[in-house]
Amino acid sequence: MPKRKPGPLRVTVIADSDTRWKWGALTARRIDPDARLDARLLRGRATPTPRQLAELGIPADSMEEATAAEMLADIDEESCDVVVISCVGGTVQALLHGFARAWEGRPQRPLVVTGYVGVVYEKLADGLLLRAGADVVLANSADDARRFRDVYEGVGYRTTSIVETALPFLGGEPYRPDAQRPFTVTFAVQPSAPEGRADRTYLLRRTVDHARRHTEREVLVKLRSKPGEHTTHIEEHPYQKLVAALDPPDNLQLVYGNMAEVLDRTDLLVTVSSTAALESLHRGIPTAVLTDLGIRESLGNHHFLGSGCFASWDELDDGHVPHAHPDWTAAHGVAALAPFAALRARVQALLAEPELPRIAPYYTLRTAPGYLPGVLARHGLDPKGDAAAGLGPRDPGPVRRAVRDLVRNSARTAYRQGVQRVAPHIRRWGQL
Repeated sequence: MPKRKPGPLRVTVIADSDTRWKWGALTARRIDPDARLDARLLRGRATPTPRQLAELGIPADSMEEATAAEMLADIDEESCDVVVISCVGGTVQALLHGFARAWEGRPQRPLVVTGYVGVVYEKLADGLLLRAGADVVLANSADDARRFRDVYEGVGYRTTSIVETALPFLGGEPYRPDAQRPFTVTFAVQPSAPEGRADRTYLLRRTVDHARRHTEREVLVKLRSKPGEHTTHIEEHPYQKLVAALDPPDNLQLVYGNMAEVLDRTDLLVTVSSTAALESLHRGIPTAVLTDLGIRESLGNHHFLGSGCFASWDELDDGHVPHAHPDWTAAHGVAALAPFAALRARVQALLAEPELPRIAPYYTLRTAPGYLPGVLARHGLDPKGDAAAGLGPRDPGPVRRAVRDLVRNSARTAYRQGVQRVAPHIRRWGQL
């Protein structure tokens, strides 16, 4: 049986949004800091724009935008050693079935890795079973690993694919107060929690009021995307449009950019349930998870039960600064020691196997005949995992080729803009 060629791994990351590209690319770097990294951005409503890619600043050796069917035709053992699928659950399931069909009968195939971009606070069974079939399913904490095993054991599916790790973007310098600058409060917004205009306006109003009460403080509103851009979720009521009517004071600013850079100057992180809270806690920055709108599963802030981080704007206005409980941070992947050693070991062990087993998702036409065909059809695949008639790879034609090349060249430019600034940090994180 032919062995993999020696040298750095070749990792292809499939992502369907800016945040998922960030998770997938950094996961690849955690697996092998020196890996060749190829980006395959799934064409859709949330495909990252050049600005979003430049803001993330994660360099890749190549990048292309493609449909699921095109990826299934192009990705195999000749092009890569590992495929990291960083997409929503339904897309992961479709790609798993598509790759199982495309690689059928081959003695060698790439290793498939998947997981979750952030906090898993809803649709646990649904999302996890849609990921069943990957060789490695990453759990971002000891608590997640336990819950994941419970789900797989509950349906009689193997649990050996589950590997405990941590969110790959946790990093940065430990927090140290700086008396040379104003105390800085950062409100990290989210695209989907909360969704309603009234709740969003309330949170912004309280942020503005906090800035007015504490004129000695700098107050930042950290935004995810500009109007017209999409992340993983669609924003109906962008915060930057709502804040204009509130007449914010001079010590309040709207900021974009890399979250890690914003945290470098943050003394108190405030959020509803953003993964920015985990980045903040990892660095030891005081972190407040808001209770103003309740502690509810729909908001995702119930994930922080027991953390010691809950607070309301009234309490923060009065000077309260929450401090997280060490036991909670340890159990939830925020303070884990060497969290990526198990991931590297599992990948190396699987790649050393003479032959990987056929990809075998839990959902099949036998276990879910009324569900699976619809999932596959939404991604242009028939019930067998083949490209549906008329939706397979085709010659793009001169107009479509010109548009595609323009998009690809713009994205490559965005990557180049970030290479010198962040590549050394990414590689250093990968060695932690």
